[in-house]
Amino acid sequence: MQTNLYRVAIVGAAGLKGRELKDVLSEHNFSAVDLKLLDDDESLGQIDAVGDEATFIQSARQENFEQVDFTFFAGEAAFTRQHWQLARDAGSAVIDLSYGLEQEPGISIRAPWIERELKMAPAADLAVNAVVVAHPAAVVLALLLLRAQKAGPIARVAATVFEPVSERGRRGMDELHEQTVNLLSFQEMPKKVFDVQVAFNMLSHYGEQALTPLSAVETRIVQHLVHVTQNRVRVPSLMLVQSPIFHGHIFSIYIELEREMSLKNFRDVFSGEHIALTAAGGEEPSNVNVAGQEDVLLNVRADNTGQRKNAFWLWAAADNLKLNAITAVDCVAAMLLTHSKGRVQ
Repeated sequence: MQTNLYRVAIVGAAGLKGRELKDVLSEHNFSAVDLKLLDDDESLGQIDAVGDEATFIQSARQENFEQVDFTFFAGEAAFTRQHWQLARDAGSAVIDLSYGLEQEPGISIRAPWIERELKMAPAADLAVNAVVVAHPAAVVLALLLLRAQKAGPIARVAATVFEPVSERGRRGMDELHEQTVNLLSFQEMPKKVFDVQVAFNMLSHYGEQALTPLSAVETRIVQHLVHVTQNRVRVPSLMLVQSPIFHGHIFSIYIELEREMSLKNFRDVFSGEHIALTAAGGEEPSNVNVAGQEDVLLNVRADNTGQRKNAFWLWAAADNLKLNAITAVDCVAAMLLTHSKGRVQ
């Protein structure tokens, strides 16, 4: 990506994922000669910055996909399903951050971090020029469980994942903010996104009229985990909990090995790329200190009962938006290894 220039479009550029993706493309020095920002009608005409230049958000019309090498769909899933064929028909590769295409036949779910962890060679499939970016929680779980397996066979594993409202996009962020303000001023709370009170609350499910059931997200995480690891890890018993936080996934994971092991030896298996282990007595991973971080922050401790010398707890944090964007950009890098692309003139 250092010697070639590519034309790139971000669909859903005004949303949280789109804005984070634009920043990550810049931070990773992605060689884009032209970056188009596209979105739905509500966002048309908004001014945004690409590098040092101001640009307008445009509509996702057929002509705006012409001569585009890579199109990232970072908005609503329904909007992706409605427009992705326009991009593909124009000859653009499609990278889906919205999960709108996860049920489309022949489109794979990818997590390059995990592919490298498994030492998998990138699949050369020239007939399919589209990928779905794996859910960030699935990527974190896959990475942690693959490292944990280096300690030996796992007898039991259970995980609780605390979901931030930013996973529901700008509308989820706004609803938590408005609920918090209205609750403190004794006013009626908006519930269009979650159909339940999220502010100052912890939930295992949303209301019946929620835009996206929490159970559906839980199922997606498990399915993506199984797919990207190719069934090479023990799938944890999973509980997804909606938390009243804006950004960052938090993970509480219980792992029981088939044999006893010291805490130091178990902790050491997690060392390596993409995981930052906290020092003894250091700051615990949290949704606050992980903000803007590319690595997964991790603390490992032994089971506090003292009865099981083979049991451990992981407490981890990951910036969901940052990780989602990094995975998307890594998917492009992987596609470039197996696709013949012409250099943009």
